[in-house]
Amino acid sequence: MAAMARPSPMMKKLCSSALLLLLLCCFLLTGALAEERFYEFVVKETPVKRLCMTQKIITVNDRFPGPTIEVYNGDTLAIKAVNLAQYNVTLHWHGLRQLRNGWADGPEFVTQCPIRPGHSYTYRFTIQEQEGTLWWHAHSSWLRATVHGALIIHPKRGLPYPFPKPHREFPVILAEWWRRDPIAVLRQSMITGAPPNVSDTFLINGQPGDFLPCSSQGDHLYSAPRLFG
Repeated sequence: MAAMARPSPMMKKLCSSALLLLLLCCFLLTGALAEERFYEFVVKETPVKRLCMTQKIITVNDRFPGPTIEVYNGDTLAIKAVNLAQYNVTLHWHGLRQLRNGWADGPEFVTQCPIRPGHSYTYRFTIQEQEGTLWWHAHSSWLRATVHGALIIHPKRGLPYPFPKPHREFPVILAEWWRRDPIAVLRQSMITGAPPNVSDTFLINGQPGDFLPCSSQGDHLYSAPRLFG
C-alpha cells in the first residue's frame, strides 16, 4: 500500500488559517447575540400605604417591589445604583455566580464598601451559563425588606426553554411587612438582645391581600413592574 503523502507546509498554513477564521466567526457570532443592558436604580425614600397606614420606606425607582430585570444568558448587565436615601446601601444579585467578578456581588463590607448617601456605584457583570428566576436585594442592614425585585434570565437568544414554553409568565415575590421602619426593628433587637419583632403581615408582590384592612380589590398578583431592554 502506498504511503499517504504528507501535507505540504502551504497546506498546513491554509488549514490553520481556516481554523482560526472559523473560531473568529464563532466568537463574533456569540458576541453579536449577547448584549449589554444598562439600568439606573435610584434608591430613595417613598411613601407607601399598607394596612391603613402610610409610612416612608426605602425603594428603588419609587417602586415596591422594585423593578423586575429580564436578560438573556450571556448578556452583560451594568446597573448604576444612585443612593438618595439616608442609609448606606449595597445591592446583591442572589443566586448569581460572580465568576472572577466577586467585587460585583454586593455584601456590605465583604466585597465592597457601602454606597454612601449622595453617592453612586455601577455594578457590571456578565450572566455566564445560568437560566431561571433569581432575585436581587439590598445587602445592607435590613433594607432588603423593601429594596428587592426579581431577576429573570432567559436562555441564550435562539435557544428554547428546557421545558414547554408557558402561555404566560409573571413573577411572584414574597415578602414581609412591618408597621415600623425595618432598620429600627433591627436596631432595637441588637440593643435588647431579643429576637426582632415578628412582621405584621406577609406580602405577595407588595400587597397584603383582600382579607386585611385597607387592601384594594384592584390589586393583582402580577402587577410587579417589568424592565426589558
